[in-house]
Amino acid sequence: MHTVQVRLRRDAGLSEPEKTPGAVTLATPFGPATLRGLPPGAVAALRVLARGGATEDELAETVTEHDGEGGLLRWHLLLRKLSAGALLERAVLVPSGREVVPSGGEVVPSGGEVVSSGGEPVAVLRPYGGGPLRPAAPLAADARVRLSRFAVAAPEDGRLVVRAPRSPLGVELAPAAAPLLGLLADWTVPAGLACPGLPDETTAAVLGLFADAGLLVRPTPEGEDPERGAAPLAQWSPADLWLHTRTREPRTTGRYGGTYPLRGVQDPLPVAPPAFAGDRIALEPPDLDAIAKTEASLTEVLEARRSIREHDAADPITLDRLGELLYRTMRQRRTFTGEDGQELADRPYPSGGAVHELEVYPLVVSCEGLEPGLWHYAAHGHVLERVADPGPATRTLLDRAKAAAMMTEDPQVLLIVTARFGRVMWKYETIAYSLILKHVGVLYQTFYLVATAMGLAVCGLGGGDAAEFAAASGLDPHAEGSVGELLLGSRRGGAAGTPPGWSPEVPA
Repeated sequence: MHTVQVRLRRDAGLSEPEKTPGAVTLATPFGPATLRGLPPGAVAALRVLARGGATEDELAETVTEHDGEGGLLRWHLLLRKLSAGALLERAVLVPSGREVVPSGGEVVPSGGEVVSSGGEPVAVLRPYGGGPLRPAAPLAADARVRLSRFAVAAPEDGRLVVRAPRSPLGVELAPAAAPLLGLLADWTVPAGLACPGLPDETTAAVLGLFADAGLLVRPTPEGEDPERGAAPLAQWSPADLWLHTRTREPRTTGRYGGTYPLRGVQDPLPVAPPAFAGDRIALEPPDLDAIAKTEASLTEVLEARRSIREHDAADPITLDRLGELLYRTMRQRRTFTGEDGQELADRPYPSGGAVHELEVYPLVVSCEGLEPGLWHYAAHGHVLERVADPGPATRTLLDRAKAAAMMTEDPQVLLIVTARFGRVMWKYETIAYSLILKHVGVLYQTFYLVATAMGLAVCGLGGGDAAEFAAASGLDPHAEGSVGELLLGSRRGGAAGTPPGWSPEVPA
């Protein structure tokens, strides 16, 4: 026979301030919270929650031993507040005859005492973000259910944890309950669900945790699948919905934004990457004052901007023009140290926290004054560094870019944008990759506007091959990988700011 225990979430703790009877302080992921004026029974029950938990009946007994029956109402209200504050876990346990602890580790209360759970946890409903531990509607024995197609299972602390993207809760499964995932892959009814090794009533209790965590799908009143067909969720892939909710719904995670998850683990990366060993070409800085006197206005450039997929083979882009574009878009204007000790930078385009993790690698096919191959633009020195000669990997990169743009000839230059991920991930949590993509977007627009003003042909691409870039550059794709690509070249018969064939009636 199973039991259901309630306990304080594992990343919270309890302490009792000296000389303040009836007060406890909860250390939570959201900050400390002090509860004052509590009766002795409530304080005793809170100690039990912090030391490994108990059933709600056992907690009620603890309260009545100190406060009598009259203390139960106040205790139940406090328990409801703790649940609404995402401070409780709920575990389904079966007798084991040995001491076990959740998550493969010891439950240690504030006093350092190891507490036995009194049974083997087969499933634990645990909060990750700020969502309440609030039971879902009961599952009828004949209700059709299945596992959400957006659910993800991953190992964590020696247990399998299953989560859905829009829920702040997850379910931690012991091996005995793991077969449920396969049994729920298709529509089924709780009455007909038999998990090998688990009694039916225990399986039903674990299913209840699945429902509470938002892992189960039920048909709509019309009998339709709410995640498929014409439903709005049908247009989402699991990866896209996870990225969206993780970065746009902070309640689903307890750690969000500038939390510095890697501080104390590793030093922040320097603002400039290590130099490549190949040849270096110092570029001549353009005269920005002279350019400002003759170039089209921002409004004219914005109105003239468009994606151009054809290059002038008879008059290719020159090294000076490529250098001017890189200087006006990517150069490092200054560096400084932030209050957190991270080295930061200033460039012509914005970057969250001034981390400026993006780098640009021109893959050159035809550029007057520059040998074909893969180059790196060292923004801190306005220098091109030779990375690799033309080869199978660079050929694949060019072929994919050409196919994506539906070009019949190779682009003169393929600008490959990479991210030094650690620059962002040292400081930001949950939103780190979405920040990188935002930075790629503003860099795309910066390239577009400057290239248009210069009379160059530019075209941003929607995807690329990170594995082939890693093969071509020799870089670890998890340390620095490609996140964007643009085609660049000379433009056929156009003047700066006025692409041929452009008119307000023709969309760019």
